Formats: sequence, C-alpha cells, structure tokens
Amino acid sequence: MANDKMTAQITEKGGFIAALDQSGGSTPGALRLYGIPDSAYSGDAEMFKLMHEMRVRIMSAPAFTGDKVIGAILFEATMDGQAKGKAVPAFLWEDRGVIPFLKVDKGLEAENDGVSLMKPIPGLDALLDRAVKLGVFGTKMRSVINLPSQAGIAAVVAQQFEVAAQIALHGLMPIIEPEVSIKSPDKAGAEAILLAELTKQLDAVPEGRKVMLKLTIPDVPDLYAGLVNHKRVARVVALSGGYTRADACQRLAANHGMIASFSRALTEGLTRGMSDAEFDAALAKSIDEIYQASTVKV
Repeated sequence: MANDKMTAQITEKGGFIAALDQSGGSTPGALRLYGIPDSAYSGDAEMFKLMHEMRVRIMSAPAFTGDKVIGAILFEATMDGQAKGKAVPAFLWEDRGVIPFLKVDKGLEAENDGVSLMKPIPGLDALLDRAVKLGVFGTKMRSVINLPSQAGIAAVVAQQFEVAAQIALHGLMPIIEPEVSIKSPDKAGAEAILLAELTKQLDAVPEGRKVMLKLTIPDVPDLYAGLVNHKRVARVVALSGGYTRADACQRLAANHGMIASFSRALTEGLTRGMSDAEFDAALAKSIDEIYQASTVKV
C-alpha cells in the first residue's frame, strides 16, 4: 500500500521536507522575493494563481524528487490544484516520489500570555476527508511562542495535541508545529519549557499512534534528542524561522536526527525572471545544501 511506503519513507529515509504552504498572509512577501511586485496582480485569485505557478515550477524541477525531498507541505489551494494535468498530491507521490502533507490551520490568534494559539479550524473533518481522498499522507499546523511563559506554552502544546488526535482519527499523520520565534528575548528559556511540555504530551499519546514535530532549531544543540528518539515520534523536522539558508543549515547540522522542513530558506534566491535552466540549477543547489545539513551532522 502507498500509505505503508509513505510511512517507511517519512520515518527512515534520509532527506528533508519542503514547506510550500505559504498562505494568504505570507504569500505577497513570498511573491515579492520571487520577483513579482504587489502591483502585478489584483485580488486573492490572481495572487494565488501566481503562487501556484511558482510552486508547480518548483515541484516539477529535476532535483525535486524523493531522492532528497521526502515530503512537501501544501497549502489547501495547492492541494486542490493541478500539476502537469494531475491533482497535485498524486503528481507529487506518483511522478516525483514526494509525500504530500496539508497545512490545516487557519492562522493565529492575537498574542496572549507570550504565545499565539491557533484560531479555531471550522470544517476540519470535511477538509481532512477531502485530503485523504486526494492521497495526502499527513497535516501540519502552526502556533507561535514568543516568551518563556509556562502557562502559555502549556496551552499551545495542549491545543496542538488535541487537534492532532482529531487528525489521527482520519488516518493522517499530524505534524505539530509550536514555533519558538527566533526573535524571542529568551529563546533558550522558551525551548526548555517547550521540551518539558512536549515530552509530557507525547508520553500520553495512545499506543499505536505517532506524531511528527516541527520545531525551531534550538539554541542548545541536540536539545530535542529525547524527542527524536521518543517512541511516539515518527520524525522531528526543523523550520528555518527566518534564518538565512546558510545559517539555518549550519544550525541544523549540529542537531542529530533532525531534518529540515524549510520554506523561505528553500526558495531563497529563486526568481521568476530566471530561465528554466538557471532556476533548476539554483533550486538543485538549495536542495543539495539542505539535504546535506539534514543528513550529514557535525
């Protein structure tokens, strides 16, 4: 079964996960970096059409295969879209050997107690049903931690695991992403609290169920080694969080067992005006660099 092959790939294979899930809030910035100014489109439909074209260009590039890119996280509109005449999740898995994931959160609540919880996710069950039918393997949802607030971080982690349990009922693999901001005035302090809360929640996950974790690269190398080896964790992946690709890769290489799930650091330097040969070469270089940091540890 495809699902068994995907499970083996996501838990054991060397490589990294591409995050292609910029949503409404982050899309204009991603397009600007790609060389498309705000003035080039009007309205969300045109904006997402341009974003979809960029994502298809990435997904169909020669280097974007399961050899190094073991998974890709998609925005809902990308999941529903087409690539080379196929539904995107089918194209990724059947043509590229890349496991499709879906971003399911609807953004963040205003900051409270040093953290931003996820907004409610109305219609989540229907979305998950649709994802399963399209061949999606798992999901991703993001919260943000700014301060080392015990109560705030506990609330973030509890909410993540509660929604993850709902997602698991659909047979999907949840990626839990409690991002510690790289701008936090006490990032290491927040990470120590996060580690304790994640461990507590993981210990309570029922037998036979696993989750993935997507975490900011910690200030203390190998801080999350215990999570990497936890029996309820399928994989621990790292977000780039605003670090440059060079910086993110250097930090990641010091964390054994963690692999990348980069967004901005993956697409850094790619522009619309590049010829296909230039674009493919630049993306291949980026993929190589991130793959090395994910697999070769210092």
